[in-house]
Amino acid sequence: MSVGPVRLVVAEDLYLLREGLVRLLKARGFEIAAAVDSAPDLLAALLEHRPDLAIVDIRLPPTHTDDGLRAALAAREQLPGLPILLLSQYVEPVYAQELLADQAGGVGYLLKDRVFSDDQFVDVIRTVAAGGTVMDPQVVTKLLVRRRGSEPLARLTERERQVLELMAEGRSNSAIASRLFVSEKAVSKHSTSIFAKLELAPSDDDNRRVLAVLAYLMATPRT
Repeated sequence: MSVGPVRLVVAEDLYLLREGLVRLLKARGFEIAAAVDSAPDLLAALLEHRPDLAIVDIRLPPTHTDDGLRAALAAREQLPGLPILLLSQYVEPVYAQELLADQAGGVGYLLKDRVFSDDQFVDVIRTVAAGGTVMDPQVVTKLLVRRRGSEPLARLTERERQVLELMAEGRSNSAIASRLFVSEKAVSKHSTSIFAKLELAPSDDDNRRVLAVLAYLMATPRT
């Protein structure tokens, strides 16, 4: 665990936005290890500075497609567990799926025009840096393939809902089994059923456990 300010690498090709982010984050107590404007510079900065979090615009030079994401994922291959927070103007589910796929660290995906306060942004940064997952609801909606007019969570049995609730608390299968006084095999069976009812088909690209929890959190009223 790092001591002191959270160290960040910021990647954004628009000068004013990049400088604005740097000033905001410094004012809120973060340390900026590097601020870069291209994918090659991002990869180099991440490997050199090994920050607590990478804040990454998906569409960076040289091609302005998914270069930022590719550079961040390439860095995470060499720095397992590197937390990555994507910033984008667009809802692009395939990129979120790739980010979630390796289950190797904190992940986030925010839409630039839906960050409404610096407090909100800072909270997301700290959550992802600590290993958490934060997805804009519009991204989650695209990730969760739903049938019109149906509510997937309503299909769950009472036991399956209990299992999903405990998943949402971050509990492992072993901890869930202990809490519900059932076997781990039973928890695994319930999990498989949950994924099927939420239409989360097996895939190398999807972290189905995370997506199931996100579906639960979206559908559950906050108190």
